[in-house]
Amino acid sequence: MKRTRLTAALSALLLLGPPLHAQSTATSAPPAALTTTAGVRQTILSNGLTVLTKEVRGAPVVSVQVFYKIGSRNEAAGVNGIAHQLEHMMFKGTTTRPVQFGRLLGALGADFNAFTSYDQTAYHETVQREKAGAVLALEADRMVNAQIDAEKLAGERRVVLSEIEGDENDPQYRLSRAVQAAAFPNSPYGLTVGGTRTDIEGFSADKVRAYYKKYYSPEYATLVIVGDFQTDAMLKDVQKYFGGLGKPGTKPVKTSAPLVGTRSEATLGSPAVKAPIVLKEPGAAPLLSAVYPLPDINSPDVPALKVLDYILLSGRTSRLYTSLFESGVAADGGTSPNHLLNGGWYEFNFTPAPGTTLPTLDKALLTTLADVRKTPPTADEVKQAITQIRAGELLGSVSVDAQAGSLGMDATTAGDYRYTDRFLAALTRVTPADVQRVAQKYLQDSSRTVGYFEPTQAQEGQASAATGATQEAFNAGPPVDPAEVAKYLPAFPAPGSTTVSLPEQFRLPNGLTVFLLRDAGTPTVSLSANVLAGREFDTDAKAGLVDLVAGNLLSGTTTRDEATLARLIDGVGAQLAPSASRFGVSIDGASLSADLPTLIEGLSDVLQHATFPAAQFKTSQARAVQAVRQSDDSPGSVAQKVFRKTVYPAGNPWQVFSTAQSLGTLTQADLSAFYAAHYRPDTTVITLVGNFDVAQTKALLTQKFSGWKASGAAPSVAYPVVGKPSGIVRVNPALPGKTQAVTYLGYQSIDRKDPRYYASLVLNQVLGGDTLSSRLGTELRDKQGLTYGVSSGFSAGKQAGPFIVTLQTNPADTEKAVQAALSLIQKVRDEGLSATEVNTAKNTLTSSFTVGLSNPAALAQTFTGFYSEGLPLDELRLYPQKIAAVTLAQVNAAAKSLLDPQNIVIVTAGPTAPSTQ
Repeated sequence: MKRTRLTAALSALLLLGPPLHAQSTATSAPPAALTTTAGVRQTILSNGLTVLTKEVRGAPVVSVQVFYKIGSRNEAAGVNGIAHQLEHMMFKGTTTRPVQFGRLLGALGADFNAFTSYDQTAYHETVQREKAGAVLALEADRMVNAQIDAEKLAGERRVVLSEIEGDENDPQYRLSRAVQAAAFPNSPYGLTVGGTRTDIEGFSADKVRAYYKKYYSPEYATLVIVGDFQTDAMLKDVQKYFGGLGKPGTKPVKTSAPLVGTRSEATLGSPAVKAPIVLKEPGAAPLLSAVYPLPDINSPDVPALKVLDYILLSGRTSRLYTSLFESGVAADGGTSPNHLLNGGWYEFNFTPAPGTTLPTLDKALLTTLADVRKTPPTADEVKQAITQIRAGELLGSVSVDAQAGSLGMDATTAGDYRYTDRFLAALTRVTPADVQRVAQKYLQDSSRTVGYFEPTQAQEGQASAATGATQEAFNAGPPVDPAEVAKYLPAFPAPGSTTVSLPEQFRLPNGLTVFLLRDAGTPTVSLSANVLAGREFDTDAKAGLVDLVAGNLLSGTTTRDEATLARLIDGVGAQLAPSASRFGVSIDGASLSADLPTLIEGLSDVLQHATFPAAQFKTSQARAVQAVRQSDDSPGSVAQKVFRKTVYPAGNPWQVFSTAQSLGTLTQADLSAFYAAHYRPDTTVITLVGNFDVAQTKALLTQKFSGWKASGAAPSVAYPVVGKPSGIVRVNPALPGKTQAVTYLGYQSIDRKDPRYYASLVLNQVLGGDTLSSRLGTELRDKQGLTYGVSSGFSAGKQAGPFIVTLQTNPADTEKAVQAALSLIQKVRDEGLSATEVNTAKNTLTSSFTVGLSNPAALAQTFTGFYSEGLPLDELRLYPQKIAAVTLAQVNAAAKSLLDPQNIVIVTAGPTAPSTQ
């Protein structure tokens, strides 16, 4: 239920392209017309509800999303955050269904969430197709019958404050908040979406209820349904559940008059701040944030501004990448042009590299922007940007939930669900002169508001340890009876059986394994590759080596320098993104079907011929050092690091983390040696899912990879046996200046092949598998309001990993939350679960399994992951059967053997040690 802030993530939702640092996408020969709304039907009910439906075959799932045309844009000082507070209250149950809605949606096996933004609040669920009607019933119910009373509001107010405190731990959030307020002095766009503590604490139930009664009604709503269904039958269900709501004969209400043309609320009121806003607060790294006013989403300048953004920063040949990152001036950062209903802004956020001052970074940024104002971009730059944006639209809308979200955002922000089609048509007409014109118009130095964050101290997360159990205990109370949940669950037909199509497998003589699954329903291809060269091979002395190797795979090869390689990939819009994890290096990618040969060419080159040029290595090394310093200022990162180092002894692969010192000792030769030893065909798997010719693709892969050789046995890592701690071990790393604490509780547990694995999945689903519908979520979040986020899980991979419970709390609530969690775990261990809980969890797991495999990219990653973990692919087909076969006795036996709150490590990272009084 995380709200959306206007960063690259929201930019993507607005269909204005992928976020920075995700390789952009395109096609070498774009069609004359590209539509994203083919097959969309708009229906407006007599009560004003707008309904958008789109039939999409391929997976037996449906996405249902409700967008309300109300967001923080409709707020003012004094009621800032009321839309976000109401979003939370919409999960607290209704007068007809007095049950936490997270439990109802969880019981349906839905992939669900909600967000509040500037122009809208939205609720979205993706479920098996047979359950779409049940979701419609639930959404219709809470549109008019939500329970908003003082007691429920008091509990959820603490949750909202916990969420805000988590944001305030981040210096970037605090800096952006200050800059935004200065840039929008007389506009709701200058307010934070989540609200302020003062306003939130002042909300009464009457005030929130009045807001709900005013705005949550059919005439303010857009219902979007995309997936595997028959439209006429679906519209009958919509009429059944929503037709009687609201006032018949009403029309959609305009919540405020949109601005016309190039006006922006950012320009209203006082002029932009000239001198930098300077925040001097505790933190790990300096930061720069700059904002330029932009026009509203319907301005004719928007397509040229998007092309400008891609030219500035969309890959390794872009202007800012060269001037800031490649030059070694910046360690991290990105750009985001945001266009909303009543205006917009262009946001630039960067972190300087170690040794670089904020004024130096700022000067480099301003120089690059001045260059693009002075000289128009080349025709090739514009052509490549257009190609990337157009293809990115196709690649970003493969899943039904992404398509539904795009339609909803267009309908509520732009006022037209066909906005993206209009945008893409206008995009093809953008010229270099248009790009220069909008740069000159909107990126003047005098129009910007800029802020500097200057850290007063850098925290290294030093821990003070205290061992032994605390004395305070709290009763977790009884769980919500799943039978009570089932009583309020709308009826739905039994889902049909799900058949997972397995890919064709072949192996080259050099040991390279390939999986190919053709899906003719999409004009795209999803790639998932994995090399068994993960962080488990890091050592304390050279920690960070694995990530640096992965991060430099695209820095150049024996046949192509960095720029040439980037032009190969970006020129056709293919995505190719390496990233390291514990057990491997994943290389995820995508392309349009016609560009698959280019995607394979790029993958082949970086896997076999990477050279790790000295200049790029030095730059990435400096950026990695800065990233470590920033992670040492994050309670979540520090808690995880200290937890691992407490559970596992020195030398164990699970407890190795990179440091500024270990990164600083690495050399270019270290990268080359590791690459030569660990990047091998016999430890690599490649999966392709999408629309391609299988025989031709096999021949191409054979041609590109058959010359890749490896000698000797593949490297391996030993994992020493680790037992549980003796008693309760408490460690409290202090991070002064933070507003919130993060706690990790756990110990070493099982691996993926443990016979208790499937029982542990069911057990964990009930315990803490979902924040809103689990026992931990019900008790700590819903009943007591102690945390915004709580979850549990078994890290059961090819090696045994830890069982972990995580908590995000206000420091004053930490100990109460910890004791409540321990008490609940003990209760589950001692008393077990009920048959109804187990059956509900099994249904949820099998339902969510179907939903999770509906995305081609996720399916490709699943095939690759199974093989990399040494599991047969048929495990995918057997998964529902194995879940169904789990018995109540097996789950309760697993609870007794796997849950042990008396012998557990508890790490809390935050501003102060938790009180035990």
